[in-house]
Amino acid sequence: MVMESRNPNFPENMDILPSSRPRGILHDHQLGSDVFGTQAQEDAIRDYGIAGRVWEAAYALISYIHPPSQWEVEPPFIPDPSKREPFSIIELGSGVGIVAASIAERLETNGDDLIIATDLPEICPLLERNLAESNNRIRAVAPSRNGDLVIIRPLSWGNIQEGLEIISELCNGNNSLTHIICSDLVYFPELLAPLLRTLLQLTSTNDHERAPVSVIISYKLRSPTKEIPFWSAFGLWFSFEPVIFNDKQTKSGWQRFGASLDDVIFIFVAHRRADSFEWNIPTNDHDLLSGVGARGTASRKEDDTFESLLLMSLEEDIPE
Repeated sequence: MVMESRNPNFPENMDILPSSRPRGILHDHQLGSDVFGTQAQEDAIRDYGIAGRVWEAAYALISYIHPPSQWEVEPPFIPDPSKREPFSIIELGSGVGIVAASIAERLETNGDDLIIATDLPEICPLLERNLAESNNRIRAVAPSRNGDLVIIRPLSWGNIQEGLEIISELCNGNNSLTHIICSDLVYFPELLAPLLRTLLQLTSTNDHERAPVSVIISYKLRSPTKEIPFWSAFGLWFSFEPVIFNDKQTKSGWQRFGASLDDVIFIFVAHRRADSFEWNIPTNDHDLLSGVGARGTASRKEDDTFESLLLMSLEEDIPE
């Protein structure tokens, strides 16, 4: 008997409601209320499941992309707008498209920038509709870029062929990947290895003499026992650190981005470890999450960077 694969966007006992900006999230950016508001989310959740909701880490990421003017952020999303090279960005699991739309508004002054918003093939129509409504420089799944700032492509995590097609399109357009954006993607255990595999594939494409691809991950802690295996494997292949900020108005000093929120939310900036390009990436998902191939050996291993950062974060939240 052939078993039907479970649709990850409609998990069993799904019971979710539209979200709104969490208390404590500040940014110099106005969200498109009609496109990403309560009614739009209700309709999208009905038709597209969990992909139709704006998840909490997305609001934090938008705050990082459009920080309040009184904030110093390290590292900043755009280090020096007057000197930067064109951005070529791939967003994984774009969902409703709110993060891609926010990035597009931040980059719209440079005509050479490119954002590729991706998700499962069945979610791409939602992306097409929302992004077209939120920015008139966005086009959907046209066969060529034609100068558009944002394009939409299907990319299922772990799907090597779909990844190759996106990489080929970037290369044909003489673009070099600069950023990968991930917002609230670390959740279902069965998707952790495919997500890591796609991150490894996409970051393996650039000429190593170029600046390394920056992987920006906005993440809300939900179930540590289910999610830590991803970070334990991710840290073997990538070095990463949390984004920090300083509010010059309140003079509260430097603190972790997200530290003031009720939920435990991190924004990480990661880069491939230089020696990891010589390691063999295992084809078996269990081996990949177990650290096989990392550090050039077939033994199982793990990295404790995330657990150390999480412990420090929880200690910061304990009142004196």
